[in-house]
Amino acid sequence: MSAELLNGSRLAQRVRSQIRRRLKKLTFTPGLAVVQVGEDPASTLYIKHKQRDCEKVHFHSEVHRLPTDISQESLIQQIETLNTRSDIHGMLVQMPLPDHIDKEAVIDTIAPHKDADGLNPVNLGNLLINREGVTPCTPTGIIRLIELTEETIAGKHAVCIGRSPLVGKPVGLMLLNRNATVTYCHSRTADLKVEAQKADILVVAIGRSEFITADMVKPGATVIDVGINHIDGRAVGDVKFEEVKEVAGFITPVPGGVGPMTRAMLLENTLKLAIGG
Repeated sequence: MSAELLNGSRLAQRVRSQIRRRLKKLTFTPGLAVVQVGEDPASTLYIKHKQRDCEKVHFHSEVHRLPTDISQESLIQQIETLNTRSDIHGMLVQMPLPDHIDKEAVIDTIAPHKDADGLNPVNLGNLLINREGVTPCTPTGIIRLIELTEETIAGKHAVCIGRSPLVGKPVGLMLLNRNATVTYCHSRTADLKVEAQKADILVVAIGRSEFITADMVKPGATVIDVGINHIDGRAVGDVKFEEVKEVAGFITPVPGGVGPMTRAMLLENTLKLAIGG
């Protein structure tokens, strides 16, 4: 029997509907600003999706496109200006940034109360001490997808394959905050297959196409595939979907799984920042 599909596109629609309902009670319009440095095509496309999402929920949105050779000082000055604007409630700097820009310094400049991506050290620090406020978008979307299964997270063994500060580390902390037992795996894990086989909840974010195969998955596990890799003009995840769906209990598709929820959580974070919690 095939795994049940965790449909991120459908859940994202539901989140947007909830946001529109909550918006009717506000006397102002939440505003989201995106800062893009350079003209990376993937970033440009992703920003267009974000703008469309803002239109769907009637948010104000604006994109500040800056030249690739902008100085770090000028970029930080742009962020500090957005920090002071009362009509902008959330902002993010689109990654990747050019090599001459210190990414950490840029993220540090975003005021915690305007940090729509949830990546400022203050917001990540609150996550560490189980004081979740504005949390990173992809991990938050992953938690919502896991909650779709209606299975209890507490007491489950969760394995995160990947330890990036954007996905792997924060999603592990969010699972830990919900009383899962969490194992982090990475490129130097001694026996990745054995560790993966222990997972009741398997979160895969390593950027290696179809790396996770059926023999690495515990029967009945919830498998969350964060990867987006392009092969022969099609998008595939880090999980070998057709194989793994025959073993797993629940699985996210690529596309249509984690991606739509990441963008939906960006809207939710912006609303949360706009109303102050």
